Amino acid sequence: MNDSDNSSRVRYLVVGEEADGQRIDNFLLNRLKGVPRSWVYRVLRRGEVRVNKGRVKPTRRLHIGDQVRIPPLRLAESAPIPGPGAGVRRRIEQAIVHEDDDLLVIDKPSGIAVHGGSGVSHGVIEILRALRPQARYLELAHRLDRDTSGLLLVAKRRSALVQLQKLQLAGRVEKRYLALLAGRWRQDHKTADAPLRKNTLRSGERVVRVDPAGKDAVTHFRVRQRLRGAMLVEARLETGRTHQIRVHASHLGTPILGDAKYGDANVEALAREADLKRLFLHAWRLDFPWEGKKGGYRLEAPLPTELQTVVDTLK
Repeated sequence: MNDSDNSSRVRYLVVGEEADGQRIDNFLLNRLKGVPRSWVYRVLRRGEVRVNKGRVKPTRRLHIGDQVRIPPLRLAESAPIPGPGAGVRRRIEQAIVHEDDDLLVIDKPSGIAVHGGSGVSHGVIEILRALRPQARYLELAHRLDRDTSGLLLVAKRRSALVQLQKLQLAGRVEKRYLALLAGRWRQDHKTADAPLRKNTLRSGERVVRVDPAGKDAVTHFRVRQRLRGAMLVEARLETGRTHQIRVHASHLGTPILGDAKYGDANVEALAREADLKRLFLHAWRLDFPWEGKKGGYRLEAPLPTELQTVVDTLK
């Protein structure tokens, strides 16, 4: 059976080893190529998708042998979204910095989301699947904000994704970022230990605030270079909350340059002076152990040219 066929009848798929432990929403998105995300979540909400004859939530994880019922795709709903253009495909292909049997690592450009949705037709994962139509399995192992550049891990096997998830839960994936903060600290090291809470404004915009009722969040900062009106710092995460580095930097009184959401007028002025046109936040290094690989992984991605130029300007 062709999973991407716009069928007008009910279909049944049996879960194989490659999808063991995968969420039902990701399972459907991966197999129904071109079908809008909105359709997938709508039929899940209505109970039209069944697993072993029972209704399921989008977060339900599948197991080998599960039978998944897929409802008919109505032509009006199932018109395929045009695939990613040649230009963005080329950018992502050129951004691959490492690949082996388990992992594919991207130095993600700023301005590209990691996945489609919320008005974004294609993210990194959809572009990769378009580039590698023969790949049986490609799943994001973690996420980066759309405006953040740097290292992004993609699992090529279900077993690799599970191993990465376990390592992250155990705090054994060390993530380091480079950020340009406005202002100056007397000391070279600072730790932000402030709980964070997500809020959604009436407009639908998501904003994160420091809030005692929020989730624990810890970021360690180290000054690498002092510049005119700013500091190039390395940020090491203990936790991985939404917008964590951006909010913690602002909480310390030194927002990230180029941050329109959590910055201020002084930050905007300095960014204009340095001709900075994006958020200055880059995921530059990842360290983690790996079963069967002596020494584990140490992956690095230097600052993009446009960010290094800003550093040189403010020296």
